[in-house]
Amino acid sequence: MNTSTLDKLRKMKFFGMFHAFKSSMETGKTNDYTADELLAHLVDAEWDDRQNRRIERTILYARLRYKASIEDVHYHADRSIDRNQIMRLADCTFVDRFENLLITGSTGIGKSYIASAVGYQACVLGYRVLYTSTPKLFAKLKMAKADGSYMKELAKIERQQLLILDDFGIQPFDAQSRAALMEIIEDRHGKTSLIITSQLPVSKWFEVIGEKTIADAILDRIVHDAHRIELKGESMRRKRNVEPENSH
Repeated sequence: MNTSTLDKLRKMKFFGMFHAFKSSMETGKTNDYTADELLAHLVDAEWDDRQNRRIERTILYARLRYKASIEDVHYHADRSIDRNQIMRLADCTFVDRFENLLITGSTGIGKSYIASAVGYQACVLGYRVLYTSTPKLFAKLKMAKADGSYMKELAKIERQQLLILDDFGIQPFDAQSRAALMEIIEDRHGKTSLIITSQLPVSKWFEVIGEKTIADAILDRIVHDAHRIELKGESMRRKRNVEPENSH
């Protein structure tokens, strides 16, 4: 009977229950439970398994640049990172409030790591997250324009509750990329959140976006009431001889 039950659980894809019941039989613990306790144990195991698999799928889909965690962020005095600010961001209520996070600083100082750590935390908490390199995103959107999948790509971006744009402003926006950025920001404004990392200070974003009217509209939506982290200090690559942005 137990073998048949295990086979049915596996075929129904109740993998949490399958492993919990199998383990209980192998250790002889099934006799230690009342019927109610055994049922509760199996349901809890199934619940935990499904939650863990959901989180794994969300993290996989997010394509975060680094496998990063809030707990591993280093708060060196010369980096000007406020621990309390990071911990407040880690609860991801800023996503619920449709607020943005802007992380600036020189190359190799850890901007992408912090963005990935906050993104990872958002995945764990159940938010839909997508990380992308800004230059690669707009190159992809140009290709999408050519093959007719542009609106599909924009819809995919709009569905994400948290969009991470890494390396923003690493190259000036041309007319097509500027228009695409405006569409993305307009679609998301007041409904979802952004994390943007950039080597440039926010004051320089206007000229890298270009076209005064569009730049004004984009920055008004991005910058207003955004949380800011301005990292200071020397590149961690030069200090530790590690890969750029891999420091934390």
